[in-house]
Amino acid sequence: MKLLVIVPAYNEEASILGVVADLRTHCPEADVLVVNDCSGDHTRQLLREHAVPYLDLPLNLGIGGGVQAGYRYAAEHCYDIAVQFDGDGQHRADCIHRLIQPIAEGEADMVIGSRFIAAEGEEKGFQSSALRRTGISILSALIRLCTGRTVKDATSGFRACGKELIDLFAQAYAQDYPEPEAIVTALVCGYRVKEIPVRMNQRQGGVSSIRALKSVFYMAKVSMAVLLAGLRLNRKGGRRA
Repeated sequence: MKLLVIVPAYNEEASILGVVADLRTHCPEADVLVVNDCSGDHTRQLLREHAVPYLDLPLNLGIGGGVQAGYRYAAEHCYDIAVQFDGDGQHRADCIHRLIQPIAEGEADMVIGSRFIAAEGEEKGFQSSALRRTGISILSALIRLCTGRTVKDATSGFRACGKELIDLFAQAYAQDYPEPEAIVTALVCGYRVKEIPVRMNQRQGGVSSIRALKSVFYMAKVSMAVLLAGLRLNRKGGRRA
């Protein structure tokens, strides 16, 4: 089984080497690919100095474009599973084996790591702010409206996809609000999506790509994007063959 970990990075000089070290320690069988999205700090220099494999995007594409570049790489190199893993230190590599297990065992096509559910005998990790949790709850309700399925951590960037979704996302991936829209795409197209408990840390550096979740304007935009994605795909009868 070929496993790729895609690490989108924008100005993550404070954390990127620690993230790579965590991945190499706890998931040594995985290939790691950092997608440097035109960072203005020393992220690229650190990657080159420490021989970390990376893609250097010529234009700043944002989180959606960076992740899609990683999926294209995964599709072109015939990976069986691709894991999205943030470059800011929030995600924990010791959770990857738990994340990919349902895909490896043929039980799911996408697995989302949720900070809002706890495994038996474990405590939840870092939960984010109350305001952000409220926003995520709204997005989860919209996903349920569009798909009939409940996903508690709709903005989690810690997720794994199997080969069919790798190929799909390599060709088309939401650019503005990729995490919730990708869930809608997978569910409406008939793919099996599972959510499992993971523990997360506070970010170690950089700037959150969803910091505007505190904004009513952001919530209005992302809510509309999720609804439109659901309507568009349902109208197309977006089920896979």
